Amino acid sequence: MFPVILIVDDEATILQSLSGILSDEGYETLTASNGYEALKIIEMESPDLVLLDIWMPGMDGIETLQEIKRTNPFLQVVIISGHGTIETAVKATKLGGYDFIEKPLSIEKIVVTINNALNFRRLEEENRFLRKKTLEKHSITGNSPPIRALKKQIAIAAPTNAWILITGENGTGKELVARTIHQMSDRADQPLIDVNCATIPDDLIESELFGHEKVALPGTTARKRGKFEVADQGTIFLDEIGDMSLKTQAKILKILQEQKFERVGGSRTLTVDVRVLAASNKDLERAIEEGAFREDLYYRLNVIPISVPPLRNRREDIPLLIETFLKGFARDGDCGQKTMTHQAMERLKAYPWPGNVRELKNLIERLAIMTQSDVIEENDIPSSYMGDKTTTRTVDLFDRESLKDAKREFEKAFILQKLSENNNNISQTADAIDIERSHLHKKIKAFGLAPK
Repeated sequence: MFPVILIVDDEATILQSLSGILSDEGYETLTASNGYEALKIIEMESPDLVLLDIWMPGMDGIETLQEIKRTNPFLQVVIISGHGTIETAVKATKLGGYDFIEKPLSIEKIVVTINNALNFRRLEEENRFLRKKTLEKHSITGNSPPIRALKKQIAIAAPTNAWILITGENGTGKELVARTIHQMSDRADQPLIDVNCATIPDDLIESELFGHEKVALPGTTARKRGKFEVADQGTIFLDEIGDMSLKTQAKILKILQEQKFERVGGSRTLTVDVRVLAASNKDLERAIEEGAFREDLYYRLNVIPISVPPLRNRREDIPLLIETFLKGFARDGDCGQKTMTHQAMERLKAYPWPGNVRELKNLIERLAIMTQSDVIEENDIPSSYMGDKTTTRTVDLFDRESLKDAKREFEKAFILQKLSENNNNISQTADAIDIERSHLHKKIKAFGLAPK
């Protein structure tokens, strides 16, 4: 199928000569003698590219270009003119024109420009396709009321440049939310740079974030660009922001306020344009009260707060998540396509999921690989996930008549859950809940929980 070129010019000789030349070059051509006629042809024929004259009676080329870009933003338009000026060329380019060619026309230049414009259009289409696939891959799965509300928040906030603070428990998908926001923003074609604030030592934070010059640090022989410099014009994602030391928070705050910095060992001030997304699984307001987090940094980041709901608050999404994970593992070649029975799904819906979606995904991967049958049944689910049959139950503490009974029920359920999370290892569980091993043994015995 040959590309279709629409030629728009009020001179009949130009239309005839260009149409003949481009036909010889293998293009299909359409012609229009004014802007109104061109817009009708574009609507009906959807050409691949437009050659548009500037000086025409009635609707001139600039007005026609504006209308084309309003209704067909991805259609490439090459401007041609016999009275071109730099001002006109700049204006046409700002309005979305691909290139500007002056008359008398050079056939060689026209053909080269058309080929370049069509290649550019193909690249744009590929980028849009890849962006769509990326959005699908990182889409937030679920139709529960909390997830619908989350998606609405993202759709409103993502196209802006506002900074966003994403909060939620471990495993809820805060990074997924950040990636979705970036992909739906105007910065999607620019980099998204992840920074795990919990893993960067204080003595290396400046080098990691701001970069360093040659031999500025012991053992370094080359210049290094920092995370903020790499993220210029794009987005930087500060994950686990609540785990930074106060010293590191102060350094982060300064660059966030000014978006200016110097590499370690350098003297040149670098300026960046970066959108900031931050995430934390901690209660930052409580951390501020305890003196563990800077209040000014919190308010700098928390322009738009987005809270990601835990899985236990969106249990109706679990069947859809399971189906999505099973299809994904089959597609990636980890296992064959498998399904899960309704009874097994209902059993998993009864589990409280302390590790949230991440825990669910890990379990489904385990079941998809280890279950020999094509159908995962209830008895294939490990006992630690069997809800009120063997382990942790969702206890309604408000059914208890006294505070003493409620505290006992909670303590029992809490210990049972933590044992499950630590594979019934007493020492690990004691360390995880910060009590003595001997004390945990007494509790297990008192509650009759003796783990398998």
